[in-house]
Amino acid sequence: MDPDVLRQAPLFKRLETEAAASLAAAMTTIHLDRGEVLFHEGDTGDQLYVVVSGKIKLGRSGSAGRENLLAVLGPGQMFGELSLFDPGPRSTTASAVTPADLKSVQHDELIEWLTGRPEVARGLLGQLAGRLRHANDVVSDLVFSDVPGRVAKALLDLASRFGEPAPTGGLNVHHDLTQEELAQLVGASRETVNKTLADFAARGWIRLEPRSVTILDIERVERRAR
Repeated sequence: MDPDVLRQAPLFKRLETEAAASLAAAMTTIHLDRGEVLFHEGDTGDQLYVVVSGKIKLGRSGSAGRENLLAVLGPGQMFGELSLFDPGPRSTTASAVTPADLKSVQHDELIEWLTGRPEVARGLLGQLAGRLRHANDVVSDLVFSDVPGRVAKALLDLASRFGEPAPTGGLNVHHDLTQEELAQLVGASRETVNKTLADFAARGWIRLEPRSVTILDIERVERRAR
């Protein structure tokens, strides 16, 4: 495991090296195969998780059975922090988009770390604030943005975490999502999202590839996301 990955997580960012190593040693390692579920919406649980490798998706089911994908997380990102402050049923289902390794810490162990370590508490509060800001942005986008705008914004968000320079130019975003999962992330039908992606490709903004996309004209995509 690369220790630098854990240091990217808000829980570790403000800790000194020795304290971070001690906390990491107290955490449990979990491996998930592709498609394996870590926990279901409604399950009880009091653990916080940090993604060490791979990708994890967080989703919810609507009353009509429609799936809504809330987030795709990669190395250095964490989730499950709500249960530490508000124990209760899990609000999402967490499952592996790719084979993934996680580190987890239970409520009681983390509370000990919070005592006398305000820097850890600040990291967690920053994470919660980021979650709230993201939720507000999602609601705003659903109200004020059209589907192409939301698709462009989703591509840019994925690119910020999973994008790598492509050998032939542009930014390759290997998101590992199916067409249906990408549509769930955007909050639109698969047909509408596919038409939007095809339109972006026809304009020369992106190049579509299996479970990935290469952004060829990031300025145009950014402009469409506004």
